[in-house]
Amino acid sequence: MSNENTNSLSGTVMCHAMWARDGRALADFYATALGTAVSQSYPDEHGNEAACAFSVNGAMYLFYTSPSYQAPHWPEDELPFHMDLAFPDVTTAEKRLLEMGATKPGHQPGGEQWTVLLDPSGQPFCIHQTH
Repeated sequence: MSNENTNSLSGTVMCHAMWARDGRALADFYATALGTAVSQSYPDEHGNEAACAFSVNGAMYLFYTSPSYQAPHWPEDELPFHMDLAFPDVTTAEKRLLEMGATKPGHQPGGEQWTVLLDPSGQPFCIHQTH
């Protein structure tokens, strides 16, 4: 007799979506950070670019343009979502991400385990050393 719950789900994440004032710029930022390039764009009802996407390891990363987007006031605001990225050389990655438009806030709760950066839209993300 099996102990498996026949009602259990086994879905997979196929898309991570984020919003920014400039979805294209944010898509370019994360695509570069992840070693790829934006490969798709999606128009709105007027034909203007509304979202941009790329895929890494079978998962799509989708970035929407939203003129009303407001970056969270972190750390005061709780975050509903953020990304953690890992790099073989986290020191070099941090330097390059800062050159690409990320900023480093003073509040760093990760100690030696991770570093918080703000992407060009003002959204916090963390970088770690690859294990």
